[in-house]
Amino acid sequence: MQAFLGKFAGVVRGVLSGLDRVFLSGRLRGLAHTAGLRSFLWNRRVLLKDFGDYCQQVSTQVHEASLHEARHLGREIRYLNSGQYCKEDIARAIAARDHIKQGLICVLRSVDPCMSFQIVPNAQSRKLEVRYRPRKCLHLYHYQIHPVFGFMHARIQTWFPFHVYVCLNGREWLARQMDHARLRYVRRDNTFTWLQDLAQAQALLDAQLHADWPGLLDPLAAGLNPAHTALLGTPAPRYYWSVADSEWASDVLFHTRKNLENVYPQLVRHAVLSFGTAEVLRFFGQPVPVSGRVPHRCRHEVSTNVRERLEGVRLKHWFHNNNLKLYDKGSVLRAECTLRQPEHFRVYRSAEGHPEGPQDWRPLRKGVVDLAARAAVSHAANERYLQALAAVHLTVPLHQVAEPLCRPAPASARRVRALNPLAADDARLLQAVSRHEFMLEGLRNRDLRALLFGAEPVPAHEQRRRSAVVTRKLRLLRAHGLLDKVPHTHRYVVTEQGRQAITALLAARNASTQQLLGGAA
Repeated sequence: MQAFLGKFAGVVRGVLSGLDRVFLSGRLRGLAHTAGLRSFLWNRRVLLKDFGDYCQQVSTQVHEASLHEARHLGREIRYLNSGQYCKEDIARAIAARDHIKQGLICVLRSVDPCMSFQIVPNAQSRKLEVRYRPRKCLHLYHYQIHPVFGFMHARIQTWFPFHVYVCLNGREWLARQMDHARLRYVRRDNTFTWLQDLAQAQALLDAQLHADWPGLLDPLAAGLNPAHTALLGTPAPRYYWSVADSEWASDVLFHTRKNLENVYPQLVRHAVLSFGTAEVLRFFGQPVPVSGRVPHRCRHEVSTNVRERLEGVRLKHWFHNNNLKLYDKGSVLRAECTLRQPEHFRVYRSAEGHPEGPQDWRPLRKGVVDLAARAAVSHAANERYLQALAAVHLTVPLHQVAEPLCRPAPASARRVRALNPLAADDARLLQAVSRHEFMLEGLRNRDLRALLFGAEPVPAHEQRRRSAVVTRKLRLLRAHGLLDKVPHTHRYVVTEQGRQAITALLAARNASTQQLLGGAA
């Protein structure tokens, strides 16, 4: 990461790394398997044939107990009959409407997929048996403004085995910490674009990893189900907390939005065209030989995707269900590592159940006990990614790139005209073919036609005329070595030479006179 910060030292304030969104799950380990449920039902003298009625009775008690506080406080309880609703937006709107600054905001009810039990007959043994399988049941989402975490939500599955889920945001938590420490900041959604004391903010983020997680999360579970002890007996089983999904974000704070806009397109192009499977594996700390060949024993699924959204262009690399993202948020460049399958990473630790025993390289666990180790793995992935992006700048003089393109070029039948990157038509053509969505799968005549002429329907003869115009433009770019045709397809891809030339020419065209004179000086 130091190489990246050194490369852009003149336009970067610093970097802030820490937890972003964290999704934790709580399990009653004694109930989360078929043998555990059988033992629980045996102790309560409940027959398997009566499990349906018993479970309905218990679920009703959980439901009523969970809604008691909301009814007592007069908070809104709303049922959502579709998964298309954004629950967070609804909760924030209710908080703003009711002027809620602390405590419970609302409870949202919805039927969601889950893992639960079902009693089914076994045709061979002619007996009933317990199956643990995917089902659907009612979930209760408690949105609140927590005194420590800030805006967050916790939800409970109202059917056996009563799994609990907590979703919080490390940046929201950091804002509460900085408010308490009287540190000033400028915040945009879950991103800080300016910090009074970057070093102290980083120290507060680091402290989150060493929080008393069971002490913070157990009261949330108790609030979701106040009838927990009454239903499950004394001593009531405690929840085992694990991290189902974590995002570790490294925010590079640029001085201005313009500073980031000047370099971000080049970073995206460099990442898409330069980072292959071997590079992505290295970012995630997987063993790759010096030759760069992917090991034969490697059976990991690796892929890359780039998308243009309203906020900007987002680049994502997948490694199994884990991913590494790059995107811009105002004047902040964010590299973000998301871990959903930590078992593919190894950390140096003791064996489970023997914390004082000998240490060795063992798989990363999901439990909150390994949260600091998970953060170290994620931070190292972000560092390797930004380190690789530091090589984006070109050192080739511009005239060496532009001169061949500004001369007529020979083609198969006849030569083609020279390009004029400063002219509006040619500049628009170069911008179109270099769009991010074409870097992976290439572009077709119809794609370029829609960008140059618009997507409005036109008569057939006009469509043919436009197609012919675009065909000539594609021929022009191929003759200058900017495009290659993908064999046996109707697609074209920008060549490596073309990528460098287009990036340099468009940057020079958009630069101001003052910038060019400053570079010459």
